[in-house]
Amino acid sequence: MYATLLTNLENGILTITINRPDKLNALNKQVFDDIDTAMSEVYHNDDIKSAIITGAGSKAFVAGADIAEFASFSKKEAVALSKRGQDVFFKIENSPKPVIAAVNGFALGGGCELAMACHFRICSENAKFGQPEVNLGLIPGYGGTQRLTQLVGKGKSMELQMTAQIIDANEALRVNLVNHITTSEELLKKTMEILQTIQTKAPFAISKIIDCINTAVVSDSAYTNGKSGYEKEADAFGDCFNTTDMKEGTTAFLEKRKANFSGK
Repeated sequence: MYATLLTNLENGILTITINRPDKLNALNKQVFDDIDTAMSEVYHNDDIKSAIITGAGSKAFVAGADIAEFASFSKKEAVALSKRGQDVFFKIENSPKPVIAAVNGFALGGGCELAMACHFRICSENAKFGQPEVNLGLIPGYGGTQRLTQLVGKGKSMELQMTAQIIDANEALRVNLVNHITTSEELLKKTMEILQTIQTKAPFAISKIIDCINTAVVSDSAYTNGKSGYEKEADAFGDCFNTTDMKEGTTAFLEKRKANFSGK
């Protein structure tokens, strides 16, 4: 179905694997198109409850963008490329279903930006992260200047992007870029275990958590519908009261039993 991706749906979890190991899974136009299509499937397929994004092979999650594809671009073409990448990554970030990055090996440049667009990140011990675009006379163009700052803070983001420093898994955990470190062998298992836990919760409430937290860290009103995070939270809190799952959850609590959520 996809030219650059492998997909597998198991227990409600869609694993999306970027499959260009000979190019260290570098991002190009086709990869963006395929991720866009795959995320549409995540949004609209009721059998999919959550998703994992990872890279094929042990060397790289995504080692960056395919530089040969854009080296001769004009400013107009470069702006269009940046906006295309941003739009695809916004689609991941704003997915109503959880999307976790499972990072094995290099996540550099656009690869780091892709990982940061996911709701959170789990990495293997051999993972490496960085935004080395300044070495090419460039800056991150797919949201990296914004998301890295949101995740690690202004000062550290400035340092990492100005120096092009590549950090290892332990440093990534220390600066809050990743949530967990595991072995390469256990990476997908650990990621799936977390998603299986999330999938026992009320899906509508999960989608509202994603929406409200994104509002807390996104300042662009075009992506927050002009509402503050507190306003959105109050509305979302009220919306939950119209769901069957809220009634099931509160009833189960009062009856001292485990809730059985239906997603309605």
